Amino acid sequence: MPDAANARRVKRWPRHVLAAALAWTLTASAAFAQSADDGILTYAGPDRTQRLIAGAKREGQVTYYSAMIVNQALRPLTAAFQKKYPFIKMTYWRGDSEDIHTRMTAEIRANKLMVDVVEGTGIGELAVGANLAQPTWSPELAAIPERMRDPRRLWAPTRMSYFGIAYNTRLVPASAAPQSYDDLLDPRWKGKMAWPLLTHIGAPLFVTNLRMTWGEDKTLAYLQRLRTQGIVNFGAGNPRTLVDRVIAGEYPIAIQIFAHHPLISAGKGAPVAARLLPPVASASGTLVIPKGSRNPHAALLLTDFLLSKEGQEILAAAEYLPVRADVEPLPQIAPIVPARAGVAENFVSPENLNTYTEASAKIIEQLFR
Repeated sequence: MPDAANARRVKRWPRHVLAAALAWTLTASAAFAQSADDGILTYAGPDRTQRLIAGAKREGQVTYYSAMIVNQALRPLTAAFQKKYPFIKMTYWRGDSEDIHTRMTAEIRANKLMVDVVEGTGIGELAVGANLAQPTWSPELAAIPERMRDPRRLWAPTRMSYFGIAYNTRLVPASAAPQSYDDLLDPRWKGKMAWPLLTHIGAPLFVTNLRMTWGEDKTLAYLQRLRTQGIVNFGAGNPRTLVDRVIAGEYPIAIQIFAHHPLISAGKGAPVAARLLPPVASASGTLVIPKGSRNPHAALLLTDFLLSKEGQEILAAAEYLPVRADVEPLPQIAPIVPARAGVAENFVSPENLNTYTEASAKIIEQLFR
Protein backbone atom coordinates (compact mmCIF):
# COMPACT_ATOMS: atom_id res chain seq x y z
CA MET A 1 0.00 0.00 0.00
CA PRO A 2 1.50 3.37 -1.00
CA ASP A 3 2.24 5.88 1.71
CA ALA A 4 0.11 9.02 2.06
CA ALA A 5 2.72 11.29 0.49
CA ASN A 6 2.93 9.13 -2.63
CA ALA A 7 -0.84 8.93 -2.83
CA ARG A 8 -1.08 12.72 -2.71
CA ARG A 9 1.64 13.00 -5.35
CA VAL A 10 -0.24 10.72 -7.73
CA LYS A 11 -3.46 12.67 -7.34
CA ARG A 12 -1.95 16.13 -7.30
CA TRP A 13 -0.78 16.57 -10.90
CA PRO A 14 -2.72 14.15 -13.13
CA ARG A 15 -3.18 16.50 -16.09
CA HIS A 16 -0.12 15.63 -18.18
CA VAL A 17 -0.74 11.90 -17.59
CA LEU A 18 -4.35 12.22 -18.66
CA ALA A 19 -3.40 14.28 -21.69
CA ALA A 20 -0.97 11.61 -22.82
CA ALA A 21 -3.57 8.92 -22.26
CA LEU A 22 -6.13 10.80 -24.29
CA ALA A 23 -3.69 11.43 -27.11
CA TRP A 24 -2.72 7.77 -27.27
CA THR A 25 -6.26 6.45 -27.16
CA LEU A 26 -7.40 8.95 -29.74
CA THR A 27 -4.71 7.72 -32.13
CA ALA A 28 -5.60 4.12 -31.39
CA SER A 29 -9.25 4.74 -32.27
CA ALA A 30 -8.81 7.22 -35.11
CA ALA A 31 -11.58 5.71 -37.20
CA PHE A 32 -14.04 6.10 -34.34
CA ALA A 33 -12.93 9.64 -33.60
CA GLN A 34 -13.75 10.94 -37.06
CA SER A 35 -16.54 13.44 -36.74
CA ALA A 36 -19.86 12.49 -38.27
CA ASP A 37 -21.22 16.02 -38.23
CA ASP A 38 -20.68 16.60 -41.99
CA GLY A 39 -19.55 20.17 -41.36
CA ILE A 40 -22.57 21.19 -39.31
CA LEU A 41 -20.53 22.28 -36.27
CA THR A 42 -18.99 25.19 -38.18
CA TYR A 43 -21.94 25.91 -40.46
CA ALA A 44 -23.16 29.53 -40.35
CA GLY A 45 -25.74 29.59 -43.13
CA PRO A 46 -29.19 31.17 -42.74
CA ASP A 47 -30.83 27.75 -42.43
CA ARG A 48 -28.49 26.65 -39.60
CA THR A 49 -31.20 26.39 -36.94
CA GLN A 50 -33.50 24.40 -39.21
CA ARG A 51 -30.69 21.99 -40.08
CA LEU A 52 -29.78 21.55 -36.42
CA ILE A 53 -33.36 20.85 -35.40
CA ALA A 54 -33.89 18.37 -38.24
CA GLY A 55 -30.69 16.53 -37.33
CA ALA A 56 -31.42 16.60 -33.60
CA LYS A 57 -34.86 15.09 -34.21
CA ARG A 58 -33.17 12.14 -35.90
CA GLU A 59 -30.66 11.81 -33.06
CA GLY A 60 -33.19 12.27 -30.28
CA GLN A 61 -30.70 12.57 -27.44
CA VAL A 62 -27.64 14.37 -26.08
CA THR A 63 -25.26 13.49 -23.23
CA TYR A 64 -23.58 16.19 -21.17
CA TYR A 65 -20.73 15.80 -18.68
CA SER A 66 -20.24 18.85 -16.48
CA ALA A 67 -18.57 20.04 -13.28
CA MET A 68 -21.57 22.25 -12.44
CA ILE A 69 -23.55 21.52 -9.28
CA VAL A 70 -26.55 19.29 -9.96
CA ASN A 71 -29.36 20.94 -8.01
CA GLN A 72 -28.19 24.49 -8.61
CA ALA A 73 -27.41 24.28 -12.31
CA LEU A 74 -27.67 20.96 -14.12
CA ARG A 75 -31.29 20.23 -13.28
CA PRO A 76 -32.68 23.67 -14.17
CA LEU A 77 -30.56 23.75 -17.34
CA THR A 78 -31.85 20.33 -18.37
CA ALA A 79 -35.46 21.25 -17.67
CA ALA A 80 -35.23 24.46 -19.68
CA PHE A 81 -33.39 22.82 -22.59
CA GLN A 82 -35.88 19.96 -22.85
CA LYS A 83 -38.77 22.40 -22.68
CA LYS A 84 -37.25 24.26 -25.63
CA TYR A 85 -36.44 21.05 -27.51
CA PRO A 86 -38.88 18.39 -26.27
CA PHE A 87 -37.72 15.95 -28.96
CA ILE A 88 -34.25 15.70 -27.36
CA LYS A 89 -33.66 13.58 -24.28
CA MET A 90 -30.85 15.21 -22.32
CA THR A 91 -28.77 13.08 -19.98
CA TYR A 92 -26.14 14.59 -17.71
CA TRP A 93 -23.40 13.30 -15.45
CA ARG A 94 -21.71 15.47 -12.87
CA GLY A 95 -18.09 15.10 -11.81
CA ASP A 96 -15.04 17.16 -11.00
CA SER A 97 -13.00 18.09 -14.05
CA GLU A 98 -10.46 15.33 -13.30
CA ASP A 99 -13.28 12.78 -13.04
CA ILE A 100 -14.69 13.91 -16.38
CA HIS A 101 -11.26 13.48 -17.97
CA THR A 102 -11.01 9.97 -16.58
CA ARG A 103 -14.47 8.93 -17.71
CA MET A 104 -14.02 10.33 -21.20
CA THR A 105 -10.66 8.56 -21.47
CA ALA A 106 -12.23 5.24 -20.52
CA GLU A 107 -14.96 5.65 -23.13
CA ILE A 108 -12.41 6.38 -25.84
CA ARG A 109 -10.33 3.37 -24.87
CA ALA A 110 -13.42 1.19 -25.15
CA ASN A 111 -14.29 2.80 -28.50
CA LYS A 112 -17.66 3.75 -26.99
CA LEU A 113 -17.73 7.51 -26.62
CA MET A 114 -21.06 8.33 -24.97
CA VAL A 115 -20.59 12.01 -24.16
CA ASP A 116 -21.51 14.69 -26.69
CA VAL A 117 -20.57 17.83 -24.74
CA VAL A 118 -18.09 18.22 -21.86
CA GLU A 119 -17.73 21.25 -19.59
CA GLY A 120 -15.54 22.21 -16.68
CA THR A 121 -12.48 24.18 -15.60
CA GLY A 122 -9.45 22.68 -17.33
CA ILE A 123 -11.46 20.65 -19.85
CA GLY A 124 -10.68 22.89 -22.80
CA GLU A 125 -6.90 22.79 -22.76
CA LEU A 126 -6.79 19.06 -22.03
CA ALA A 127 -9.08 18.18 -24.94
CA VAL A 128 -7.24 20.51 -27.29
CA GLY A 129 -3.85 19.19 -26.21
CA ALA A 130 -5.01 15.63 -26.87
CA ASN A 131 -6.40 16.57 -30.30
CA LEU A 132 -9.84 15.59 -29.06
CA ALA A 133 -11.74 18.84 -29.60
CA GLN A 134 -13.31 19.81 -32.90
CA PRO A 135 -13.98 23.35 -34.16
CA THR A 136 -17.43 24.61 -33.26
CA TRP A 137 -19.22 27.81 -34.17
CA SER A 138 -22.19 29.38 -32.42
CA PRO A 139 -23.80 32.75 -33.08
CA GLU A 140 -24.00 33.17 -29.30
CA LEU A 141 -20.22 33.64 -29.13
CA ALA A 142 -20.66 37.20 -30.39
CA ALA A 143 -22.07 38.21 -26.97
CA ILE A 144 -18.94 37.00 -25.16
CA PRO A 145 -15.95 39.38 -24.87
CA GLU A 146 -13.37 38.54 -27.51
CA ARG A 147 -10.52 38.15 -25.00
CA MET A 148 -12.38 35.18 -23.51
CA ARG A 149 -12.92 33.33 -26.81
CA ASP A 150 -10.74 30.79 -28.60
CA PRO A 151 -9.85 32.10 -32.07
CA ARG A 152 -9.64 28.47 -33.26
CA ARG A 153 -13.14 27.82 -31.84
CA LEU A 154 -12.02 24.54 -30.27
CA TRP A 155 -13.50 25.52 -26.90
CA ALA A 156 -16.07 28.03 -25.71
CA PRO A 157 -16.20 29.75 -22.29
CA THR A 158 -19.24 28.95 -20.16
CA ARG A 159 -18.75 30.65 -16.76
CA MET A 160 -16.17 32.83 -15.09
CA SER A 161 -14.15 32.35 -11.94
CA TYR A 162 -12.29 35.09 -10.12
CA PHE A 163 -9.77 34.22 -7.43
CA GLY A 164 -8.91 36.05 -4.24
CA ILE A 165 -8.59 35.53 -0.49
CA ALA A 166 -11.16 34.66 2.15
CA TYR A 167 -10.81 35.80 5.74
CA ASN A 168 -12.68 35.13 8.95
CA THR A 169 -14.21 38.45 10.01
CA ARG A 170 -14.07 37.49 13.70
CA LEU A 171 -10.33 36.87 13.51
CA VAL A 172 -9.29 39.42 10.90
CA PRO A 173 -10.75 42.94 10.91
CA ALA A 174 -11.60 44.31 7.47
CA SER A 175 -9.15 47.15 8.03
CA ALA A 176 -6.31 44.68 8.59
CA ALA A 177 -7.14 42.14 5.86
CA PRO A 178 -4.49 41.93 3.12
CA GLN A 179 -5.13 44.18 0.13
CA SER A 180 -2.08 43.26 -1.94
CA TYR A 181 0.31 40.37 -2.47
CA ASP A 182 2.92 42.24 -0.44
CA ASP A 183 0.47 42.35 2.49
CA LEU A 184 0.60 38.54 2.60
CA LEU A 185 4.22 38.92 3.73
CA ASP A 186 3.22 40.71 6.95
CA PRO A 187 4.64 38.75 9.93
CA ARG A 188 1.25 38.88 11.66
CA TRP A 189 -0.07 36.29 9.16
CA LYS A 190 2.75 33.81 9.61
CA GLY A 191 1.26 30.34 10.16
CA LYS A 192 -2.27 31.69 9.76
CA MET A 193 -2.83 31.22 6.03
CA ALA A 194 -3.73 28.20 3.89
CA TRP A 195 -4.16 27.55 0.19
CA PRO A 196 -5.66 24.64 -1.81
CA LEU A 197 -2.94 22.31 -3.03
CA LEU A 198 -4.64 19.40 -4.83
CA THR A 199 -5.96 21.33 -7.81
CA HIS A 200 -4.35 23.15 -10.73
CA ILE A 201 -6.50 26.22 -10.03
CA GLY A 202 -5.22 26.40 -6.45
CA ALA A 203 -1.64 27.17 -5.51
CA PRO A 204 -0.28 26.55 -9.05
CA LEU A 205 -2.64 29.14 -10.53
CA PHE A 206 -1.54 31.62 -7.85
CA VAL A 207 2.03 31.19 -9.13
CA THR A 208 1.00 31.19 -12.81
CA ASN A 209 -0.84 34.48 -12.39
CA LEU A 210 2.24 36.15 -10.93
CA ARG A 211 4.58 34.66 -13.53
CA MET A 212 2.38 35.97 -16.33
CA THR A 213 2.04 39.48 -14.91
CA TRP A 214 5.30 40.01 -13.00
CA GLY A 215 7.77 37.86 -14.92
CA GLU A 216 9.90 35.00 -13.64
CA ASP A 217 12.54 36.88 -11.63
CA LYS A 218 10.17 39.08 -9.64
CA THR A 219 7.82 36.16 -9.00
CA LEU A 220 10.54 33.84 -7.72
CA ALA A 221 11.95 36.58 -5.47
CA TYR A 222 8.48 37.15 -4.03
CA LEU A 223 7.79 33.45 -3.52
CA GLN A 224 11.09 33.03 -1.70
CA ARG A 225 9.79 35.55 0.85
CA LEU A 226 6.28 34.09 0.91
CA ARG A 227 7.61 30.63 1.75
CA THR A 228 8.75 31.92 5.16
CA GLN A 229 5.11 32.61 6.07
CA GLY A 230 4.40 28.94 6.72
CA ILE A 231 1.39 28.64 4.44
CA VAL A 232 -0.61 25.48 5.14
CA ASN A 233 -0.93 23.21 2.10
CA PHE A 234 -4.60 22.29 2.31
CA GLY A 235 -5.03 18.97 0.57
CA ALA A 236 -8.56 17.87 1.46
CA GLY A 237 -11.58 18.48 -0.73
CA ASN A 238 -11.76 21.53 -2.97
CA PRO A 239 -11.38 25.30 -2.55
CA ARG A 240 -14.95 25.50 -1.27
CA THR A 241 -13.99 23.17 1.60
CA LEU A 242 -11.15 25.48 2.52
CA VAL A 243 -13.54 28.43 2.77
CA ASP A 244 -15.63 26.35 5.18
CA ARG A 245 -12.52 25.87 7.33
CA VAL A 246 -11.97 29.63 7.37
CA ILE A 247 -15.58 30.11 8.49
CA ALA A 248 -14.97 27.60 11.29
CA GLY A 249 -11.93 29.59 12.41
CA GLU A 250 -9.38 26.87 11.64
CA TYR A 251 -7.51 29.26 9.35
CA PRO A 252 -7.90 33.04 9.59
CA ILE A 253 -7.06 33.50 5.90
CA ALA A 254 -7.33 31.34 2.77
CA ILE A 255 -5.42 32.23 -0.38
CA GLN A 256 -6.42 31.43 -3.97
CA ILE A 257 -10.08 30.58 -3.50
CA PHE A 258 -13.10 31.29 -5.69
CA ALA A 259 -13.83 34.84 -4.59
CA HIS A 260 -17.60 34.49 -4.82
CA HIS A 261 -17.78 31.58 -2.35
CA PRO A 262 -17.19 33.73 0.76
CA LEU A 263 -19.84 36.21 -0.41
CA ILE A 264 -22.41 33.44 -0.79
CA SER A 265 -21.63 32.20 2.74
CA ALA A 266 -21.60 35.72 4.18
CA GLY A 267 -25.07 36.24 2.73
CA LYS A 268 -26.21 33.35 4.92
CA GLY A 269 -24.67 34.90 8.04
CA ALA A 270 -21.24 33.25 8.05
CA PRO A 271 -18.32 35.28 9.50
CA VAL A 272 -16.37 35.46 6.27
CA ALA A 273 -15.47 38.00 3.59
CA ALA A 274 -13.57 38.04 0.30
CA ARG A 275 -10.91 40.36 -0.99
CA LEU A 276 -9.38 40.74 -4.45
CA LEU A 277 -5.60 41.13 -4.75
CA PRO A 278 -4.54 42.88 -7.96
CA PRO A 279 -3.83 41.51 -10.47
CA VAL A 280 -6.76 39.14 -9.93
CA ALA A 281 -6.42 35.75 -11.61
CA SER A 282 -9.50 34.80 -13.61
CA ALA A 283 -10.31 31.69 -15.59
CA SER A 284 -13.32 30.31 -17.39
CA GLY A 285 -15.06 27.01 -17.40
CA THR A 286 -14.89 25.70 -20.95
CA LEU A 287 -17.11 23.65 -23.20
CA VAL A 288 -15.95 21.21 -25.89
CA ILE A 289 -17.74 18.98 -28.38
CA PRO A 290 -15.36 16.03 -28.69
CA LYS A 291 -14.49 14.30 -31.92
CA GLY A 292 -16.67 11.28 -32.34
CA SER A 293 -19.80 12.87 -30.84
CA ARG A 294 -22.69 10.67 -31.92
CA ASN A 295 -25.24 13.43 -31.70
CA PRO A 296 -23.53 16.50 -33.17
CA HIS A 297 -26.75 18.36 -34.07
CA ALA A 298 -28.18 18.00 -30.57
CA ALA A 299 -24.73 18.78 -29.11
CA LEU A 300 -24.64 22.05 -31.01
CA LEU A 301 -28.16 22.99 -29.94
CA LEU A 302 -27.07 22.39 -26.34
CA THR A 303 -23.96 24.51 -26.89
CA ASP A 304 -26.08 27.33 -28.29
CA PHE A 305 -28.41 27.07 -25.32
CA LEU A 306 -25.65 27.11 -22.70
CA LEU A 307 -24.12 30.21 -24.29
CA SER A 308 -27.45 31.94 -24.93
CA LYS A 309 -28.85 34.70 -22.76
CA GLU A 310 -31.48 32.28 -21.45
CA GLY A 311 -28.89 29.66 -20.50
CA GLN A 312 -26.54 32.19 -18.96
CA GLU A 313 -29.36 33.68 -16.90
CA ILE A 314 -30.05 30.21 -15.48
CA LEU A 315 -26.39 29.94 -14.52
CA ALA A 316 -26.42 33.42 -13.01
CA ALA A 317 -29.46 32.50 -10.90
CA ALA A 318 -27.53 29.41 -9.75
CA GLU A 319 -24.76 31.67 -8.34
CA TYR A 320 -22.36 31.21 -11.23
CA LEU A 321 -20.69 34.14 -12.96
CA PRO A 322 -21.86 34.53 -16.57
CA VAL A 323 -19.55 35.04 -19.52
CA ARG A 324 -21.99 37.07 -21.58
CA ALA A 325 -21.69 40.83 -21.41
CA ASP A 326 -25.49 41.21 -21.43
CA VAL A 327 -26.17 38.96 -18.42
CA GLU A 328 -25.74 40.37 -14.91
CA PRO A 329 -24.37 38.31 -12.01
CA LEU A 330 -26.41 38.14 -8.83
CA PRO A 331 -26.03 41.34 -6.78
CA GLN A 332 -24.55 39.50 -3.79
CA ILE A 333 -21.58 38.18 -5.80
CA ALA A 334 -21.19 41.02 -8.32
CA PRO A 335 -18.68 42.90 -6.07
CA ILE A 336 -15.94 40.38 -6.81
CA VAL A 337 -16.05 40.97 -10.57
CA PRO A 338 -12.76 42.86 -11.04
CA ALA A 339 -14.14 45.28 -13.65
CA ARG A 340 -16.88 46.30 -11.22
CA ALA A 341 -14.45 46.58 -8.31
CA GLY A 342 -11.96 48.63 -10.29
CA VAL A 343 -9.25 46.03 -9.77
CA ALA A 344 -6.77 44.83 -12.40
CA GLU A 345 -7.50 41.36 -13.81
CA ASN A 346 -5.39 38.75 -15.59
CA PHE A 347 -7.45 36.29 -17.62
CA VAL A 348 -5.62 32.96 -17.68
CA SER A 349 -6.78 31.24 -20.85
CA PRO A 350 -6.93 27.44 -21.17
CA GLU A 351 -3.78 27.62 -23.31
CA ASN A 352 -1.93 29.54 -20.61
CA LEU A 353 -3.11 27.08 -17.98
CA ASN A 354 -1.68 24.31 -20.13
CA THR A 355 1.58 26.19 -20.77
CA TYR A 356 2.31 27.37 -17.23
CA THR A 357 0.79 24.85 -14.82
CA GLU A 358 3.43 22.13 -14.85
CA ALA A 359 6.28 24.55 -14.12
CA SER A 360 4.19 26.42 -11.54
CA ALA A 361 3.44 23.13 -9.81
CA LYS A 362 7.15 22.34 -9.67
CA ILE A 363 7.82 25.71 -8.06
CA ILE A 364 5.19 24.95 -5.40
CA GLU A 365 6.79 21.54 -4.84
CA GLN A 366 10.26 22.99 -4.45
CA LEU A 367 9.42 25.99 -2.26
CA PHE A 368 6.35 25.07 -0.25
CA ARG A 369 6.61 21.34 0.43
